[in-house]
Parts: sequence; C-alpha cells; structure tokens
Amino acid sequence: MVQIKGSVLLSRLSLVREIDPVNGVPRVLSRLSESERTSLQNPLASSWYSFELGKRLDEAIVDVLAGGRTEFFEKLGAASAEANLGGVHKTFLKVGDPHAFLAKAPTIYSFYYDQGRREYERTGPSEGILTTYDAPTFSAPDCATVVGWYRRALEMCGAKTPRVVEEECRANGGQACRYRVSWS
Repeated sequence: MVQIKGSVLLSRLSLVREIDPVNGVPRVLSRLSESERTSLQNPLASSWYSFELGKRLDEAIVDVLAGGRTEFFEKLGAASAEANLGGVHKTFLKVGDPHAFLAKAPTIYSFYYDQGRREYERTGPSEGILTTYDAPTFSAPDCATVVGWYRRALEMCGAKTPRVVEEECRANGGQACRYRVSWS
C-alpha cells in the first residue's frame, strides 16, 4: 500500500479552513468514513498515511468546496506547495534557479510518497520534463495536484509565468506520468 506524508493531508485541511473557517472541515470530513475521520482528527506532518486516505480527502474537498469541479485539484496542489515549501521544506527552494529546484525532484518525491520515483530532465534554458515512475497507485486527481504543486513551487523559485502540462498519465493509460514544465 502506497503511503503519503501527513504534511500533504495537513496542507489540504489548512486550505479547507482558509476557504470556510467555520464549517469547512466538518463538512468535508462528513463525506468520509468513521475511521478516515479519526485518522484526520490530528494528523502528524511526519507520519505516513495511506494514499487512499489522501485521495478520499481530496475527493471530499472537491465535492464540498468546488462542486465537483476537478480543476480545483490544482488549487489543492498549489496550497500544498505553499504550506510545505513555505515552511518545513523551504530548503528545497532555489530562488532564482528553477532548474536547481527541479533537479531535486527525486528527493522531494521521496518526502511525500513512500513508493515510486520522480526524475527531472532539463530540456532547455527554461523548460524540462518531470516523470513519475513505478508508483503502484495513481489517479488523475493526484496528477492534477502535482501540476498545481509544481506551478506554485516554480513561482516560489521566482519563475515568471510557469506552466506545467501533463503530457502523459498512467490514470489515462500512459506508461508514466510525465509533466512538461516551462517558464519565462
């Protein structure tokens, strides 16, 4: 079973509180099972949780706060980047050098997922390709959060007009999840 770090869950719950400080978390958690709600009462940033719990939380957030609009998953990813790269993982950022930041993709991936790997290939002065391999579980919503996460991370590195486009997705039959990143 693939696991994700509690910091991912905490960043999602933080966004829910930001959007709807009073009722957001209770409304989102009401969509989950009793055991899932218990797991999310006090998640620890450094602990591991099931990928499925994260997936179910994301789905509940999008259902409750975004009326099911899947583009909201990118917003979840951006909020996660902001929370984690603005805090506990800010040493990953290389302001003024997006390539140096992206070159750390394998290490960054291992901080958030316990299986699979992500590689980075520089393809030009202001572009490259991120590819995720060997993750036993995957989902289109998780890939959308990756798009939002890296777009926001590139902004935090000082990249202007960053773009992240998923060119191939395992959830849609691809061999890997591949993202083209670029900026000006």
